[in-house]
Amino acid sequence: MAKWGAVLSIWGVIALGVVVAYFAYDLPDIRQVAMPERRTAITVVADDGGQIARYGDMTGDMVQASALPKHLTEAVLAIEDRRFYHHYGLDPIGIARALWVNWQAGRAVQGGSTITQQAAKNLFLTPERTVRRKIQEAILAVWLEMNFSKDQILTAYLNRVYFGSGTYGIDAAARAYFGVPAMEVNLEQSAMLAGLLKAPSRYAPDRNPEAARQRADVVLSAMVDAGFVTEKERAAADDQPPVPPRRPGGGSGSRYFADWVADQVPDFVNTAAPALRVETTLVPSLQRAAESIVDGRMAEDGGKVGASQAALVAMRPDGAVVAMVGGRGYSQSQFNRAVTAQRQPGSSFKMFAYLAAVEQGLTPDSLVLDAPITIKNWSPGNYDGKFHGEVTAREALAKSYNTAAVRMLQRAGINRTIELARRLGIASPLRPELSLALGTSEVNLLELTSAYAALANSGNGVWPYGVERIGPPGEAALYTRFGGGPGEAVLPWHVEAINRMLGATMTIGTGRSARLDRPSAGKSGTSQGYRDAWFIGFTADYVVGVWVGNDDGTPMDKVTGGSLPAKIWHDFMVEAERGRPARPLLGVDDSLPAAVATAGPGGGTPAAIAPTVTPSGAPKVLVPPAATIPTVQPAKQELDQGGLEGLLGSLGNG
Repeated sequence: MAKWGAVLSIWGVIALGVVVAYFAYDLPDIRQVAMPERRTAITVVADDGGQIARYGDMTGDMVQASALPKHLTEAVLAIEDRRFYHHYGLDPIGIARALWVNWQAGRAVQGGSTITQQAAKNLFLTPERTVRRKIQEAILAVWLEMNFSKDQILTAYLNRVYFGSGTYGIDAAARAYFGVPAMEVNLEQSAMLAGLLKAPSRYAPDRNPEAARQRADVVLSAMVDAGFVTEKERAAADDQPPVPPRRPGGGSGSRYFADWVADQVPDFVNTAAPALRVETTLVPSLQRAAESIVDGRMAEDGGKVGASQAALVAMRPDGAVVAMVGGRGYSQSQFNRAVTAQRQPGSSFKMFAYLAAVEQGLTPDSLVLDAPITIKNWSPGNYDGKFHGEVTAREALAKSYNTAAVRMLQRAGINRTIELARRLGIASPLRPELSLALGTSEVNLLELTSAYAALANSGNGVWPYGVERIGPPGEAALYTRFGGGPGEAVLPWHVEAINRMLGATMTIGTGRSARLDRPSAGKSGTSQGYRDAWFIGFTADYVVGVWVGNDDGTPMDKVTGGSLPAKIWHDFMVEAERGRPARPLLGVDDSLPAAVATAGPGGGTPAAIAPTVTPSGAPKVLVPPAATIPTVQPAKQELDQGGLEGLLGSLGNG
């Protein structure tokens, strides 16, 4: 028996050697630890420094296990590998205990891997779950124990393990979740960090704070059971806040804005840096107000009228985006309806036709014709089903008369109108047909809002922007924004004329629901079939665009731009302007002298504009040279039939 026992032992050793050799054949080179590839960590912050979102992989400082707070390492050991300092890479007792617990539970509820095995996996292997990988993991664990001290192995593990939310290493996790380095975490925070190791995504404090705290309680119980802390110390930990007070960077919906900004970072700087901090224009108080107002109005009225989605963009007149709502709930849908969705703007596009006509000599008091018109088989009508004859351009735009808008586009010229839209920042394709006057070519909310911003910016073009500065945290900036937009896009006296018309929208037109206690102007829009409803408006402080509709284009129940979108616009502007003094708006404030002469009877050629005598100390009056005013022909009763191929057969109103 002794002889055969010895023979079997020898053959067992040989067989074990063969198995080890077989599984060790394709092991990675263990003489050097290859650093894993990491995505650049991009942290997006609001204008007050509060964090909005973080992207990529974040790594912190390299820290030695022996230098960490004792309660931090003990928290990890208590929940992950209590016998770490007593085994040699593999823990037979731990494996047997895990097998017994799993057998009793009827499923895998506990693992038997040691910290050394986990370090081997993180350093050398892939996370695949196969028998081959587990055997290789065991071989490497023994090798690590033979070549490194326990503290060195624990240090390697804590600096490489994943802690969720894109953080790798204990220091990165402490800074990301608690705003402090790993050397300064308290007992409660230590328990929460240790609890992340089981399921980083499930227990991340920034995503699921309640689950994170419950998991921390489990870790604290394990620490008491292991004798690392007393019950008294555990009770005291409950009074330690796990997350220190931090200024919020906006509501949860600010992720729409953050995504928009993060996508632009590679265009500004080389993203090869390990970490970047992106400082933005977002104003947290306005962002939270925008989200609250959109949610409140849509919850109250959206279901009644068949509207399921909404978007909002708010910017300063120079294009700085201060709030963005891309939809009703980022967690349900990350599709940004403020930036990506292309929808028909309806009558909100009429502004371009009227402004192009203003550049050809139209004034707010020029007479235009609102009467039946037929072009081939297309006969556009008005929302109220009536026609109003000769009316002023101011009334026609304010009340959104369709046939007047079509005649206005013919008067201004389709190509001139498209060229003007391009000057103001509309980059989406525009079909060169007369139906363009009623907004049949799709645009997105951001570009339409920024086009209107030029009217609040004295005619200077606007490039919407959200990035102020980009650079590695605590280092010199790699990019800092300076300068403005593309320069003058529209002459100031032309801006004054169109603003007078758009201002009338708020008093006598379709935007009465949006009227404020200060100078403001805007335009509603409703696409055909009530599929999209818009309101774009501005004061001297902010330019805001609102869209309401359904993602699948389902028609709403007679929702116009002057109803639900105008109410959302009004509610937001009340909050945005709260505490601000009313400021004059070019062309809207009656205290500013008119820069455009009143047209003569019949809407013909405007009278020459004489120089205005400006009293000492008064604002400078915007007076265009008389030579720049072209002659405007009266609107025709019927439109030219040529060049109308491709015109849509039916269009919506107002």
